[in-house]
Amino acid sequence: MSQEILTRREEIVSMVSSYVILAAAGIVGLRFDPPASITLRWVIVILLALIAVLQALMRRAGSTPWKIHSCLALYGTLTAALMFLQPGWTMYPVLFATPIMWAILVLPLRQGVYWIAVYTATTTASFAVGINLGEGLVALVLYGVLYAFMGAFAGALARADAARRHSQTLLAELQEAHRQLQEYALRAEELAVVEERNRLAREMHDTLGHHLTVASVQLEGAQRLCPTDPEQAATMVGTVRDQVREALGELRSTVAALRSPIETDLDLRSALRRLIDNFERAAGLMVHRILPEGMPPLPDAYRLTLLRAAQEALTNIEKHAQANQVWLVLTIGNEAVALLVGDDGKGVSRTAGRAGFGLQGLRERAAQLGGELHIEPRAGGGTQLSLRLPLPRSDRNV
Repeated sequence: MSQEILTRREEIVSMVSSYVILAAAGIVGLRFDPPASITLRWVIVILLALIAVLQALMRRAGSTPWKIHSCLALYGTLTAALMFLQPGWTMYPVLFATPIMWAILVLPLRQGVYWIAVYTATTTASFAVGINLGEGLVALVLYGVLYAFMGAFAGALARADAARRHSQTLLAELQEAHRQLQEYALRAEELAVVEERNRLAREMHDTLGHHLTVASVQLEGAQRLCPTDPEQAATMVGTVRDQVREALGELRSTVAALRSPIETDLDLRSALRRLIDNFERAAGLMVHRILPEGMPPLPDAYRLTLLRAAQEALTNIEKHAQANQVWLVLTIGNEAVALLVGDDGKGVSRTAGRAGFGLQGLRERAAQLGGELHIEPRAGGGTQLSLRLPLPRSDRNV
C-alpha cells in the first residue's frame, strides 16, 4: 500500500521527469553507439514506448501497485539494456536514482528496499559481464552505497512529510475541538440562564404564592365576618398583614441575593413548626404533626426542598381540599429523609396531581437531589403528598 507521501501533481512530475531523462539517455546511447545491434535498438525503443504508455495510464486512471511495479520493472530493464549496450558508462547507473526515490516515496518501505536491491544487482551484473568481475565488485560497493543513500534520503523526506501531515491533522482536530468547546460553552451558558430562570420562578411561586394564597383566603373570610364578628375579622386582617410582611421580606431577599430565601436562622424542625402554626391560624385547622427530635443538620438544598414541599401541600389544602384534618409526618433514616402531608378533604385524581407549576417545581427540586415526589389519593379519603430524598453519603448514619 502506498505511503501517499507525494501529491498527485508531484507524482506525475516525478514520473515524467524520470522518463525524459531516461529517454534522452537512450537516444544519446544509440546515437553514439553505431555498432549496437538493430534488435537491441528496437528493444530500447519498445521499452521507451511501453513506459510512456504506462505513465499515460497512471496519469489518467491513477497509480496502483501493479502499475508502479510494472513501471519500475520497465525502468530497470531499459536501463540494464543501455548499460549492457555501453558497459562502463557511468551515466547509466545514475539513472536508477530517480526510480529508487520514487519507489521509496510511493511504496511501502520493504518493497522500496526490494527495488534498491534489484537495481544494485543489475548495475553490478552489467559491470561484471560487460567489463570484468573486479569492476563488478567496485560497482557493487560504489553504486550500492549511492542507491542506499538515495533511498535513505527519500525515506527522510517521507518521514518529514508524514510528520508535517500529522501536525496538520492534529491542528485541524484541535481547531475542531476548540470550535466544539465554544459551542458547548455557549450551550452551557444558555442552560445556566434557563436553570436560573426556573429556580427564580420556583422561588417566586413557593414564597409569594403561599403567602398571597393565605392572604386571599383570610381577606375573603374577614369580608364575610365583618358584619357579624368584627373582632374575628380584625384578627384575620392581622394575619393577612403578617403574611404580606413575610412575603415582602422574602421577595427583597430573593431580588437582593438572587439565591434561595431559606430560613437560615431556623433548623428544619423549627421552620416546619412555624409554617404549621401559621397555617393553623390562617386556615382554622389543626395539623397532626410528627417531627422527630434531635434531627441531624441537613444541607441547605434538602432543607429548602422539604420546607417548600410542606408549604406547597398546606397551601393546596387551604385552597382546594375542604379538609377537616391534616397530617404532616417527617421521618429520617440511615438512607433517606421523607415527608408525608395528607388530608381528609375531597381528594384529587391521579392525573390532576401532575399539573400545576408549584408541583412541577417541587418535582424538579426533588429530581435534582435524586429524590421522588408523588401526589395521589389518600386511602381513607383526601389527598396525600409524599417526598423522599436519598441522603448524601456524608450525612448517612454508619
